[in-house]
Amino acid sequence: MEVSFNNGFNVIYGNNAQGKTNILEAIYLCTTGRSHRKNKDNELIKYGEDKYFIKLLFSKQERKDNSIEISYSQKDRKSILINDIPIKKIGNLMGQLNSVMFSPEDLQIIKEGPSERRRFIDIALSQLKPSYFYNLQQYVKILNQRNYLLKEIFLRKENINTLDVWNQSLAETGTKIIIERIKFINELYKRSNKYHYNITNDSENLEVKYIPSIKFDYEKDDIKSVFIKRLEAERNREIQKGTTLIGPQRDDIDIRINGASLKQFGSQGQQRTAILSLKLSELEIIKESSGEYPILLLDDVMSELDSRRREYLIENIKNIQTFITCTDKNEFIKEIEKDTCFIKIESGKVVNNSK
Repeated sequence: MEVSFNNGFNVIYGNNAQGKTNILEAIYLCTTGRSHRKNKDNELIKYGEDKYFIKLLFSKQERKDNSIEISYSQKDRKSILINDIPIKKIGNLMGQLNSVMFSPEDLQIIKEGPSERRRFIDIALSQLKPSYFYNLQQYVKILNQRNYLLKEIFLRKENINTLDVWNQSLAETGTKIIIERIKFINELYKRSNKYHYNITNDSENLEVKYIPSIKFDYEKDDIKSVFIKRLEAERNREIQKGTTLIGPQRDDIDIRINGASLKQFGSQGQQRTAILSLKLSELEIIKESSGEYPILLLDDVMSELDSRRREYLIENIKNIQTFITCTDKNEFIKEIEKDTCFIKIESGKVVNNSK
């Protein structure tokens, strides 16, 4: 499949199960190195095939001709090329081309457990700061090694003295992650609160707060020192359980409407509006940080929004290259008809590509 787009709105339409979302997934994969739906690369390979291949051509302010190529097969594993140059670390992909995805699955950020909320901020921050992605990878390695050591100590009652070294490494890297998350959530809260207030006709106050598993005063405390002390205090319990009980891998985000938990008490409409506010805020944060708006990917969400929220969304993304999947292009064509590219998909193929 080969398809071209314009700089404004790109509407990808067709019946269900025709391959519309595959286009958005391919773009998202080239910007983040991962799928928004699948956890494993082999799950992205079309049935009956033995590999997938994506090539994305794009322009940025400093360079007009750029390319990202990603391929994967069971035999050769994953290969990524940026401007025809192979990269060894996926962290080098971060920030090359930024994107924000908005799909019905995003309600899981509110409805599901803390891991979904951590995943949301980790993907956003990894695009904004490749160093954050590197620290995240390092932290996972340290965490896995420390958990292995905890199990060894419990079984063999030895090597307990080496735990202090791992505590230092875990706290040092974990503190960097916590600080960046707090900064990001504070920025997200300021913007999303304004968006949500406007969308709801000044009736709802959206609150977004980072909830670390380590209690500290951000303005006064040395977070690393507090982290290490907590690890020391939890030592016996962690050895018994064979796992690390505190740290960024246990943190959460608290999202509230007018003081009440959105997860527990929010309606479906309130939850959807909150996600819309968060995504619009993410767009602004990336623009402020990088100097360019990210690509916006709207996967089958227009039909989920009422006319007022849909109009509000479109009004706020007029200057952003946007990709929209839907079954009926006429549903909202009058709102975005100008400077719009329409792409019809049937059975995984482009049957119409008109600008």
